[in-house]
Amino acid sequence: MNSAISTIDISIIIIYFFIVLGIGLWIASKTKTSEELFLGGRTFSWSLIGVSLFASNVSTSTIMGLSGAAYSTGIATSVYEWMSGIPLIIAALIFVPLYLRSKITTIPEFLSKRFDRRSQVFFSLATIFASIMVEMAGGLYAGALVLRTFFPTIEIWQASFTLALVAGLYTAFGGLKAVVYTDAIQAVILVVGCSVLTYMLFSELDFSWDKVLASTPDNHFSVVRPLDDPSLPWPGILLGVQLLGFWYWSTNQYIVQRVLGARDIKHARWGVVFAGFLKILPLFIMVIPGAMAISLFPGLENADTVFPTLVTEVLPVGMIGLVLAGLIAAIMSSVDSTLNSSSTLIVIDFIKPRKPDITERQLKNYGSITTLVLMVIAASWAPMIQQFGGIWTYLQQMYSIFVPPVVVLFLVGVFYKRGNGDGAFWTLMIGTVIGILFFALQLMGLWDLHFTMTVGITVAISTLIFIIVSRATAPPSEEAIELYTFKKDLITMGTEGLPWYKNYLYHIGILASSIFILLIILW
Repeated sequence: MNSAISTIDISIIIIYFFIVLGIGLWIASKTKTSEELFLGGRTFSWSLIGVSLFASNVSTSTIMGLSGAAYSTGIATSVYEWMSGIPLIIAALIFVPLYLRSKITTIPEFLSKRFDRRSQVFFSLATIFASIMVEMAGGLYAGALVLRTFFPTIEIWQASFTLALVAGLYTAFGGLKAVVYTDAIQAVILVVGCSVLTYMLFSELDFSWDKVLASTPDNHFSVVRPLDDPSLPWPGILLGVQLLGFWYWSTNQYIVQRVLGARDIKHARWGVVFAGFLKILPLFIMVIPGAMAISLFPGLENADTVFPTLVTEVLPVGMIGLVLAGLIAAIMSSVDSTLNSSSTLIVIDFIKPRKPDITERQLKNYGSITTLVLMVIAASWAPMIQQFGGIWTYLQQMYSIFVPPVVVLFLVGVFYKRGNGDGAFWTLMIGTVIGILFFALQLMGLWDLHFTMTVGITVAISTLIFIIVSRATAPPSEEAIELYTFKKDLITMGTEGLPWYKNYLYHIGILASSIFILLIILW
């Protein structure tokens, strides 16, 4: 593989760095309060919310992981992307109004209001761990692999620290507003760069889909796989994919924080649905190119190198710099988001309750310091990920441990009004232990079921625990849970007086239809 990078490409990357860092620091200079640091002053419009959700989610680990998976096993795992619209629809219908009505700053705060402080602490700690050790570290490691493609002499740890430092600087002092505005720029560069690569790759194949199909195994472009398929068996689409997606889009502080910063419920819902449409793009500009790479570069041993190989071998001078800037954009989008959300959790869920008289300035300072500390921790752990079987495998295996009981507390807890604090706490404790047990059995070769199906089983067990413990203990008062449980009027909240084309329910109908059509085409 040609790893040389021209002066033009380097110049494009440097210019990009300075633009993003400059904008981030400029916003940082205007950030004065803790609410501005953690929620952007609750001023975000629907377009910023949607683009930021997309950019923060589609990280470098996503690009490289999806491309690598499409190359080695087919496009089945792409359902994690374009079927994200389903959990986003659930979020827009139910959880956006619940969260905004609750006036929360963190998602674990909602559990404290719905159940008790124990659930808040447990979920907050689990989220911080996942954000730093899984999401951010995975993004840094993926970014380090990309940089090593072009600069082979750099070490993984050096690249990880460099990337963390750049994103950490403006995030520590600019907060969520700096994250969202730089995400908007990064999303544009990311889409443009990947689109150009897709076009160039397809042109190498004379724009012939027949050539693509001829070079790939049977069913490589099918998403519905048999029960014994190692990449994603069909029950996993119904169970694990949707449950993991619900956790990610409705309960993950890393994602939901920009929704909490919306100027009102209408913009929050429009932004969430807009993100659902944007999530269809990766199928065409990241997943399918990974599958097409088999035609031009058969025999690549490491799936994580598929995308960097395409960049270096297919694109001309100048375009390499643009796409690499897009990859760096993806790195910083995920890094800055995880840093900001994790520091928010630490300050709001742990520091503020212990210091009730803390000032706005002190809260902001704590947030900045915490961000810098977390930056160092994630950068230090990132090189360890190379011990796992691939970025995508690493991410999904780690998520499958603690997600199931969290899903139950939110998805069941807002409907089952008998659910109480004891039920929630023991569901988290026992459900997580069960997740760890299944994970350990899988590592020892004693549990062969695909992790997406294991997630579904663990959710079912956790649901039983939640119901049994709640019914065996005292119920919560109706007044205490009134604002934190489902009511039918939540669905139409904020739609009063709107023309039909501004009603998010019509947007949801179009999104759901698009997902269904794609499923039929790729069956």
